[in-house]
Amino acid sequence: MGAVYFYHLTDSPLEDALPQILDRARAQGWRVLVRGRRPALLDRLDKVLWNGPEDSFRAHGLAGSQDADQPILLGADIPSDGFDCVISVDGADLTPAEIASAQRACIMFDGHDGDALQHARGQWKSLTGAAVAAQYWAQDDGRWIKKAEAG
Repeated sequence: MGAVYFYHLTDSPLEDALPQILDRARAQGWRVLVRGRRPALLDRLDKVLWNGPEDSFRAHGLAGSQDADQPILLGADIPSDGFDCVISVDGADLTPAEIASAQRACIMFDGHDGDALQHARGQWKSLTGAAVAAQYWAQDDGRWIKKAEAG
């Protein structure tokens, strides 16, 4: 069974941290699904990815625009079939089956948002309770530090 990696954002916003995770996933040759819940956030992430530095172009698209051709697809309620890496943002759900079938599954959440923190704790409890291996990473002075591991 696969593992899920929780990324607790405290030093940088999602708009800064997500591109780093995407770059690592794409360096592995993985096709990536970024699953969110709010279209406004997905639109904002789309703009961030398009407006990055020229030397860090990240080919991607929003769901509904040639989905099968996108190396990085941003959307809500998109099945994870055909993706090697699934990244949950904005509290989007990941199932144990999706995690098991992915090369990498990630949950990124804002550590300064009490509701997001509480939701991520519930996801950790639910997924580890379903025997999904999990790692919890937190930012510390710009570095990722592993704080916990289950399974």
